[in-house]
Amino acid sequence: MTTPLFLLRCLQIGLSLDELDLLTIGMVTEIAIERANDEYDYCYIADQQTMDEF
Repeated sequence: MTTPLFLLRCLQIGLSLDELDLLTIGMVTEIAIERANDEYDYCYIADQQTMDEF
């Protein structure tokens, strides 16, 4: 990932330059991954019964 692309992803997440001083590259990457997971349309979501059977 290039620096401009990294900064673009930070802006898309909503991070400011001041906040980037407090975060590592790994933390920003994890935030981006979690955001992508939140927007994913899962075809099946487990309920409590499924988890108990697991």
